[in-house]
Amino acid sequence: MVRHRGEVVGEPGAVSAGGRGPMVVRGRGPREPCPNQRGSAVDPLDRLRELLGPCVAVDDATRALYSSDASNYRVPPAAVVRVASAGHAAEVLGRCHELGLPVTARGAGTSVAGNAIGPGVVLDLTALTAITDVDPATRTATAQAGVVQAALQAAVRPHGLLFGPDPSTADRCTLGGMIGNNACGAHAVAWGNTRDNVVSARLLRVDGSPVTAGRTGTSDPGLDARLRAVIGADLAVVRTEYGRFPRQASGYPLDALLPERRFDVVGSLVGSEGTLAVVLDATVALAEAPAARALAVLGYPDMPTAADATPALVALGPLAVEGMDRRLVDVVTARRGRAGVPDLPRGAGWLLVETGGATPAEARQRALEVLAGAGAVDGRVLTGAGEIAALWRIRSDGVGLAGRTPGGADAWPGWEDAAVPPERLGAYLRDLDALLAQHHYDGLLYGHFGDGCVHGRFDFDLRSPGGAARTRAFLLDAADLVAAHGGSLSGEHGDGRARGELLSRVYSAEALAVAARVKAVWDPGGGLNPGVLVDPAPVDADLRVGPELPVVPGGGFALPHDSGDLTRAVHRCVGVGRCRADLTATGGAMCPSFLATGAEQHSTRGRARLLQEMVRGDLVRGWADPAVHEALDLCLSCKACARDCPAGVDMATYKAEVLHHRYRRRLRPITHYTLGWLPRAAAVAGRLPRLANAVLDNPLVKRLAGIDSRRGLPRFARHRFRRIAAGRPEASGRRVLLWVDTFTEAFAPEVGVAAIRVLESAGYAVELTTRQVCCGLTWITTGQLDGARRRLRHTLDALGSAIADGIPIVGLEPSCTAVLRGDAVDLLPEDPRAHRVKALTVTLAELLTATPGWSPPDLSDVDVVAQPHCHHRATLGWDTDAALLRRAGARVEAVGGCCGLAGNFGVERGHYEVSVAVAETALLPALRARPRPVLADGFSCRTQVSDLTGGSSRHLAQLLADHLPPPGGDRRGGTRSDSRPGSA
Repeated sequence: MVRHRGEVVGEPGAVSAGGRGPMVVRGRGPREPCPNQRGSAVDPLDRLRELLGPCVAVDDATRALYSSDASNYRVPPAAVVRVASAGHAAEVLGRCHELGLPVTARGAGTSVAGNAIGPGVVLDLTALTAITDVDPATRTATAQAGVVQAALQAAVRPHGLLFGPDPSTADRCTLGGMIGNNACGAHAVAWGNTRDNVVSARLLRVDGSPVTAGRTGTSDPGLDARLRAVIGADLAVVRTEYGRFPRQASGYPLDALLPERRFDVVGSLVGSEGTLAVVLDATVALAEAPAARALAVLGYPDMPTAADATPALVALGPLAVEGMDRRLVDVVTARRGRAGVPDLPRGAGWLLVETGGATPAEARQRALEVLAGAGAVDGRVLTGAGEIAALWRIRSDGVGLAGRTPGGADAWPGWEDAAVPPERLGAYLRDLDALLAQHHYDGLLYGHFGDGCVHGRFDFDLRSPGGAARTRAFLLDAADLVAAHGGSLSGEHGDGRARGELLSRVYSAEALAVAARVKAVWDPGGGLNPGVLVDPAPVDADLRVGPELPVVPGGGFALPHDSGDLTRAVHRCVGVGRCRADLTATGGAMCPSFLATGAEQHSTRGRARLLQEMVRGDLVRGWADPAVHEALDLCLSCKACARDCPAGVDMATYKAEVLHHRYRRRLRPITHYTLGWLPRAAAVAGRLPRLANAVLDNPLVKRLAGIDSRRGLPRFARHRFRRIAAGRPEASGRRVLLWVDTFTEAFAPEVGVAAIRVLESAGYAVELTTRQVCCGLTWITTGQLDGARRRLRHTLDALGSAIADGIPIVGLEPSCTAVLRGDAVDLLPEDPRAHRVKALTVTLAELLTATPGWSPPDLSDVDVVAQPHCHHRATLGWDTDAALLRRAGARVEAVGGCCGLAGNFGVERGHYEVSVAVAETALLPALRARPRPVLADGFSCRTQVSDLTGGSSRHLAQLLADHLPPPGGDRRGGTRSDSRPGSA
């Protein structure tokens, strides 16, 4: 047996390695009493804090963070406890039981049905992250409830094994949550759902006492006897109404307790949504991973026709059969550009059919057999990892991408998880289309067609008066429709608050009574996850969004995709929690501060939740609320969420808006002046660089300026770029305007010099603006949006000639280039020049690769670590740079994640530790693993490398210029032998 030991979990209240410990935030206001404490002589929550200490968080900010999950619902808890060990969990549960406080267990909070929120104590189990055993001989693994599915996969992968259930949230959902909802995922047709793969589990009962459940009973004979008695009294009801098809996930899986199922108690608990017991850890079955995979992409006229073809394809034994609507692809294309979507076969609906084999040829042959028998109007077989990954990413991001319909309307869950027997799927989808039309709703569909499970989001008008009642009417009709097709309200997400009330539409009163008696055996007082499954809350109660929410106009940004409404913008976050995943291995960067601290308030979702509560005004009160400041203070404004969040949350913009409202016409923090007005200071300091550098070296000056004393500040250049460039000889060729940002002008003129040489070698005549102007970036990041608009107008004035003549504008600093390509239009939407500048602005790589006949110099001797700037990745796209470097023969390891400096963020006092921790997520480990030069276009990135490693880094312009021949020599790049390289 091979054993993998998880990390040691500390004592209650301790902070684990990496800083991911219990988050305790100061309380700031009165709290509403827990429902079970009204009339008590002693406040049970006060008593709980006396017994357990500060791990019990009752402040409004923490309650706001845990008031919702990925559903439509909002139920602020009375308290939150982030448990530190299994023993701690037992103690908390026992104390809550003594004090009459209900408990809701929670993992990553990605529940779409509202089954991870509750009115009592929320028990956050995400710190239970030990994988204690991996046994290749028995193909099993044992892991704690807080282990993320992807971490479990990584632990078993070296043995050629995998854990079959793989929901789209696999990179952040926890094993405990998967057991609670009976998660399935795309490959359930091959390896089954979570219920099929759980061998045993260690549990806590409502009073905190332990019990182990397995396939043939529990460790408690008395408990077994009571459960047998309940089932034995109604065998006919259980046999006829439960367990009719694999994706029947609604209600309790009571069929598992039948004698013919050998009294499978652990199977009966999977899908019980934390209403019967709390999972501490589980032993799960593993499957052999296929050596190779291929993907058949099949196009059909519409989704129902694709569904009709599914049963025959499932009979061929594929690994996955997934459905995807054209409208979902249209949303991706609009959000990420055409390059983000591989070429698809003709059709308006597609099936993605994955096949496996011992060799790539075998996997491909099976995919070709699928294609031959699919009856599709068109099809392709993919074997390239890049194209396959891009399609699976669209499918996995569906829950967030579907948050807006193609027409731009808000789309919500609630009826996103119905399942029917696969042979009924086509007919069900046609009836569903008719029902949606009858209720005047639209949305996007996708799902696990091989299992008959359909996901979708629909434009329920929840913010309109009467919208909740209209949504309720649709849900009642939809429940009746799925019942008519012999289906289930839920296929894997659970019923929660979204569908619990609807169980009476698909189960008889007798069947529900059996479920209630099972609940009474496990939890006689109803203390576990109240309002879910048994005695459920109404489907239209406790909605997070409603007509009472105010419209909050953007104070600086136009927020064009959100009708100018900040309330609508922050509600883009539907809680899917992709920001909790470590995306650095795949080139992502969201959310760097969460990766550093592990605190929910530092995730994009956590910040969005606090802003949602701020506009509501109940728990978080106004722009100046300390909870808002504490959450946004560690936001690096990296804009990674704008690209990586499937719902399109742009926290950098929201932070700027909040700071704008909070400090407009008020005294600001000192760094808003010292760093936010950096271009002004640079214009003065550049005239006396030696004196300026001497002043900035003074520790007292740093302290007064709000700068961390451990930071080595960049040096003002001895000669500014414009002074150097003024003496260069004129060159002939195609006109291009070089956008000279403040950082290139004052700190890194050598980058501008290199850029001129590269551009002139490629046949361009380089022009500059007649005067130095600023894009306003530092004003934007500090929320000084009125000042940013003024500077942008000056910039547009200075770019007048380029705008009028339509010549390319080349940016060198990614963050400043991104302002011209993005923020300028959002801040000045009424100015047509801003839109024209957006269209004309390009990166150096974009211009060069689009230049007819241009070829890069030979970079075959180059071996570098590339740190793409976050704004480059998010707003501009780094793919063109990567393609240019590959074409030139360079060996490049592009790291994901943020460098951690992020403009003024890493320089400010109070941010140093987080800044370094962010650099440790990807950049610094890559440099330690194999020291190499660093390629970094961002001035902040280069500064961070220098400050933390003492090493140097190069801009792409410098790298290319280094490999050009000397002036007058033979050229390895460019096409004009008569054009002179710049001598700036």
